[in-house]
Amino acid sequence: FFMVGDNVRKYPELFADVKRRGHRVGNHTMHHLQGLRESKDAYLADVADADRYIGSDLFRPPHGWMKRSQGKELSAKYRIVMYDLVTRDYSKHLDAGDVFDNVKKYARPGSIIVFHDSLKSLPRLFEALPKSIEWLMEQGYKFDVLFK
Repeated sequence: FFMVGDNVRKYPELFADVKRRGHRVGNHTMHHLQGLRESKDAYLADVADADRYIGSDLFRPPHGWMKRSQGKELSAKYRIVMYDLVTRDYSKHLDAGDVFDNVKKYARPGSIIVFHDSLKSLPRLFEALPKSIEWLMEQGYKFDVLFK
């Protein structure tokens, strides 16, 4: 789970529960900043702020983008983890069936699939995520922890 530091700060019990259940957590910045819109120093400071709460060696840039200078600096401390399937669960133009269809259409062995726990995603998340997990398991996919 790649977590926004401000959410970890607000909900430390949820963060602890995720870790207690054996999941890996990663840094997703403190305030979900878009790296392309921020200076290197501001972006790195936001990541460092999140690190105080998350303490992980994994990082994923919000929106999947950051400047080369940011990535170079961050790769010295973090393993940068990208993804190959964004479900678009945040899109108000999709319903839960569309999100599930994205999983069925684009999942492949080794996929890292992005779902969000944001308010924008909730109308689709509660239906699409369980259906996606069930379908993936029926297809023989297995779930594992990144970089144990």
